[in-house]
Amino acid sequence: MWRLVSSGLALLLVAQSGAAHHSGAMFDSQKSLTLQGTVKLFQWTNPHCWIQLLVQAPAPAAEWSIEMGSTGNLYRNGWRSSTLTAGEKITVTLHPVRDGTAAGQFISATAADGSSLGRPSRTAPP
Repeated sequence: MWRLVSSGLALLLVAQSGAAHHSGAMFDSQKSLTLQGTVKLFQWTNPHCWIQLLVQAPAPAAEWSIEMGSTGNLYRNGWRSSTLTAGEKITVTLHPVRDGTAAGQFISATAADGSSLGRPSRTAPP
């Protein structure tokens, strides 16, 4: 009986943690935007990795926060914690946030030499 109760509680906790994950509704998945800029910071963290990208044009210059998938998701797609370094010039394609702030959901990235960073997926990471 104790095992049944313990198993039930464990399933309940897992279900609640999954439901607590935020929605992607703030991103406009019907639009994509391509930005060229300089990496300020690449955060290899869970639950989501982030690219802080300094974009000079169009004026005024802005710092963009680009949300990516988890470290595990990115690792499976060829990314490593050392993939990006501060000062590196890259081009990023993203789904912008609906409210127009300088933020978005990562789709793909290209290095200054034109090579693809990671293995781009057809859909944005969760």
